[in-house]
Amino acid sequence: MTILDKIIERKKEEIAIAKVNISLEQLKDTEFFKKTTYSLKESVKNKNGIIAEFKRQSPSKGIINDQVQPLEVVSSYEKFGASGISILTDQDFFGGSFNDILSVRNHIRIPILRKDFMIDEYQFYEAKSMGADVVLLIASCLSPNQVQEFTHLAHELNMEVLLEIHTEEELKHCHKDMDLVGINNRNLKDFKVDLQHSVQLKNLLPKDVLSVAESGIYNLQDFTYLKEQGFNSFLMGEYFMRNTNPAKAFEDFTQQI
Repeated sequence: MTILDKIIERKKEEIAIAKVNISLEQLKDTEFFKKTTYSLKESVKNKNGIIAEFKRQSPSKGIINDQVQPLEVVSSYEKFGASGISILTDQDFFGGSFNDILSVRNHIRIPILRKDFMIDEYQFYEAKSMGADVVLLIASCLSPNQVQEFTHLAHELNMEVLLEIHTEEELKHCHKDMDLVGINNRNLKDFKVDLQHSVQLKNLLPKDVLSVAESGIYNLQDFTYLKEQGFNSFLMGEYFMRNTNPAKAFEDFTQQI
């Protein structure tokens, strides 16, 4: 069983428990469920294209940074020009929580991506209730039909979708209503990083799709290479979070680019 398989099995258990504890009607009755959402598509076009991530840990890297709080980090991400914020909400494998989004939502005015393993409709109502503007759909966890159904649900809830793919086979998950397509430079099954593989996949995408390079961008050279290859946006987390001061790391990076 791969790490991804283990994550999905645990996610199913979490969702079952959540459904018992909090109903859809309760989620719909929350403050943020009614808020107007921000568009990541528009923000990517108008800012530096970086979706800056708040991430404490990962299965492949262990603890990255568990000494900083979400607000102090993401407010600086916004201040220095990030197009959007990505926040992990998976607890067991990434050390995240719903509160990481709830604690910052009223303080920033750019899109927030709920980064999690979305496999059930219930999670989309959760995302909306915590103030997310965008949700991540991981092709390797879903069928093409599920991607379409979940995209339509997200749009009904006025959220956008970032579809993540990693293989040529997963191009079948792309469809006309998708908002952005991310290509994960890291294989979720063995966690190896291959930027050239991502560029080859990017060149197979429809020309009008906003493309996002995800994960494994460890330095300015990686960023510059991917930008030169035509990527519109860049989801970066570890590069900043592995510093004792992620906010300063992000400021320094934006000055270089």
